[in-house]
Amino acid sequence: MNSRERVLTALNHQEPDRIPFDLGGTGATGIHMTAYSNLRRHLALPDVNVRCEDIIQQLAVVDEDVADRLQTDCRNVAPRSSAIYKMDFRDEGRYSAYTDEWGIDWRMPKEKGFYYDMHRHPLKTAESVADVQGYVWPDARDPHRFAGLRERAKAVHEQGKIVILGGLSAGVTEMHSWLRGYDTYYTDFYFQPELSEYLMDKVVELKMAYWERALAEAGEFVDVVMEADDMAGQLRPLISPATYRQFIKPRHTKLFSFIKKQADVKVFFHSCGALRPLIPDIIESGADILNPVQKSAAGMDLVELKRDFGKDAVFWGGGVDTQHVFGNGTPAQVRDDVKESIDALANGGGWIFGTIHNTQANVPPENFMAMWETLQELGSYR
Repeated sequence: MNSRERVLTALNHQEPDRIPFDLGGTGATGIHMTAYSNLRRHLALPDVNVRCEDIIQQLAVVDEDVADRLQTDCRNVAPRSSAIYKMDFRDEGRYSAYTDEWGIDWRMPKEKGFYYDMHRHPLKTAESVADVQGYVWPDARDPHRFAGLRERAKAVHEQGKIVILGGLSAGVTEMHSWLRGYDTYYTDFYFQPELSEYLMDKVVELKMAYWERALAEAGEFVDVVMEADDMAGQLRPLISPATYRQFIKPRHTKLFSFIKKQADVKVFFHSCGALRPLIPDIIESGADILNPVQKSAAGMDLVELKRDFGKDAVFWGGGVDTQHVFGNGTPAQVRDDVKESIDALANGGGWIFGTIHNTQANVPPENFMAMWETLQELGSYR
């Protein structure tokens, strides 16, 4: 059974030869450049210039020698930016800064910085739909985005790996929050609902334009597409189920349905935190895969999630607690944590093993390998 067969079997809620493993297949299953450099040294692999896959999260491109050593089953095929947009980094004293193609400003401390954080939201002061109608949006159909996409997807497909195609941007409601700022975003639903709906509809429009072109180019080789909307915190959702159903679910449903009409793909949906109250509606919206399955958040007990939702959704992630154990525990504690996840999620398939969100900069390579070795020891279905 090759990697693609293994993952497709799991996606069909059946047991493959072993639990599939993903590292770097998406922007939510990756590894920070610092942790990646340390892991390469630990594996005694040649020194290389570590390439950056994701500027904001500082994720590394997982090189093929690492992917082969760790027997990963998935590969990320990411779009390019538009030809018009040029990423120019600015020196802002203690910070390195840039503006993305949506007009959002990001910056990271030059010393001891781990990520780029938002610090200016371009539509923060808008008070009505009229105030944003003249905004200059990214060109979702720019041919430069799709240059070489088909060839890259075909090459991964012929390698026998799962092809995961990344999207245009963050999620439908996330982009609303990034453009407006979090405090303004939450009050928009109540005080300016027309503006909320306009912004989310615009994001859906752009995403649909992107997916139509991307899947026309490479859809015959793509297995999974990634979408995301972080909607929960550590203890509970950040929006109520009623708000999700009124404002966001109809737009998720429209987008996911549109994507599936373009190609025979599964929709991977990322949303961190205590998501359980929203999960039934997210599944109804058309999401096939739930990620990152944050078992350290309230209400996210893996045994209960598998029991209640395991027939309707595939779990992708949930393998090790990156919030506490992975970076701060001992290798023995990591092994115990991974075993707990395997015991809860492996039975019957429907699970792709991955860390709970990305491997952070503080994760020792010894802990990473303790995770991986435990998966090898306990992850066989045969």
